[in-house]
Amino acid sequence: MLSGILERRRTPRRALVALARLRSGLRASELGLVGLAIGVGVAAGLCVSLMTSVVNAAHMLIYGIPFDVHLSAAQRVSPLAALAAPMLGGLALGSVDAWRARKKLPHVVDPVEANALRGGRMSLRDSLLVAAQTVTSNGCGASVGLEAGYAQIGAGLASKLGLDMHLRRQDLRMLVGCGAGGAIAAAFGAPLTGAFYAFELIIGAYSLANVGPVFAAALTATLTTKAIIGAPYVISAPEVPALNFVHYGALIGLGLVAAAVGVGAMRAAALIERAFHAAVPWRLPRPVAGGLMLGAMALYTPQVLGAGHGALGLDFYWPMTATQLSVLIVLKLFASLVSLASGFRGGLFFASLFVGSLLGKLYSIGFDVLFPSLGLDTTACVLVGMGALSTAIVGGPLTMTFLVLESTGNLSIAGGALAASIATTLAVRATFGYSFTTWRLHLRGETIRGGQDIGWMRDLTVAKMMIPSPPLFPADQSIRAFREAYPLGSANVVVAVGDEGRYHGLIQVPEAHAMELEEGDDGGPVGLIERLPATTLHPDDDIRSALDLFGVARSDTLAVTARETGRVLGTLGEAFAARRYAQETDGAMKGVLGGG
Repeated sequence: MLSGILERRRTPRRALVALARLRSGLRASELGLVGLAIGVGVAAGLCVSLMTSVVNAAHMLIYGIPFDVHLSAAQRVSPLAALAAPMLGGLALGSVDAWRARKKLPHVVDPVEANALRGGRMSLRDSLLVAAQTVTSNGCGASVGLEAGYAQIGAGLASKLGLDMHLRRQDLRMLVGCGAGGAIAAAFGAPLTGAFYAFELIIGAYSLANVGPVFAAALTATLTTKAIIGAPYVISAPEVPALNFVHYGALIGLGLVAAAVGVGAMRAAALIERAFHAAVPWRLPRPVAGGLMLGAMALYTPQVLGAGHGALGLDFYWPMTATQLSVLIVLKLFASLVSLASGFRGGLFFASLFVGSLLGKLYSIGFDVLFPSLGLDTTACVLVGMGALSTAIVGGPLTMTFLVLESTGNLSIAGGALAASIATTLAVRATFGYSFTTWRLHLRGETIRGGQDIGWMRDLTVAKMMIPSPPLFPADQSIRAFREAYPLGSANVVVAVGDEGRYHGLIQVPEAHAMELEEGDDGGPVGLIERLPATTLHPDDDIRSALDLFGVARSDTLAVTARETGRVLGTLGEAFAARRYAQETDGAMKGVLGGG
């Protein structure tokens, strides 16, 4: 009996040892990471299938549309449903937002912010909340796509798995990219698009070490969703004739137009959000007001509802005038920005594809009027417009190029999309510098421009590098007294302090001893030779800020002081800070190039 009790006690311990060995093996093996990525891909594909099915069912029940008709492709919708559904959905979302505000809960971290600043760490609970909010928003008809919710839940599951497996920082960031990229691949039935979404937008770099896991996750997620419901956002396009040299030039022009529209939309997003906050200062009714505006626009055309997948397929073949296209472009952009500004959750990925297709068709009409003999194909403009405007708003020129390629199978059109997307990227960077995601983070006070890992710079603060308890000297004492206290060779820099240890300036010991003092002359107060009386570092400054201040001050050493009291806490040398920066940068690059 005693042996049975001991055996039962050993069993949990053996399980823990086996789990620890499994974790160690997965962390140390590239094949192990590929296995984890496949699991993440399956989970992402399942989540995409579930979220899409729930939204489709909601559209059928609320708007009474047939099962095989997308909401934005409906000829008309019930005025009661168009007004009531977004308002009731907005009320539910406003209630959650108001509750989180009362509890003073932190903002939800998205995959880009997680990989840029937090080493891939995300909250699975918050990611589930975002997924539910996105489903609610799109399900009630808000003019947003599900792709942001897809990417959020895929990345959140990946982050949870990676944290449980105690993955290294670079491996965790890579796995988050697998989750987000797998979700996008599943949504569009396009594994190359999903993989490069991960590389360009989430991980921030392409490397051989990441290729296997990212592509494995993207392909697995695509196959999983196709086996269950089919790709929800798959784009089909008719055959397009080959492009010539002149056509490529015209499509580059379309890319520049798309850049202007994209930058205008992103700047308008901030203005509309501020207007909403001013007009409706309370969180609870704000989405209700947005839902009312959206319902009013839906009475004019249902194409403003939902992501726009059905409308894109419909308008691909439907003849439209320049006036109709212009009105629809403005309405869809405004509906999407109002939805996001008022508090609905979702993304602009598919909305930018839809508006880009309309912009391409409008550009084709104008081009044919000006240059009728060049024969620029309308379908080519539609496809390239999709990729170019999405590049401007979402980012990722290769991501959008592969989406066009996987939608058409036409290398010539993909080449035109690539040329236009590169032109768009260069124009947006030169005039604006942000994608929609990073622009919203910028408005919140962040400075990131993508998924590149800069979080380690914020973690490496002055407090972690400074030398505590530096040599001090009272600022009201004489130079002679200073020379007696600090002979040559005893120190290089001494910090002069005033009352209660407050910073007064820096004293160079060799400079103090270089002064000629006659017998009986104390040289006056040491403050006469102090330097940088108003320039100090603070413990919470990061290494990038510290190096910038060294450059401005042109000093080898700076004092570190408490931000509130000015009391001296230590000193930091520029050479040491630069060496630590180089070491950390080198480590980060090795992680990118070598998988951690």
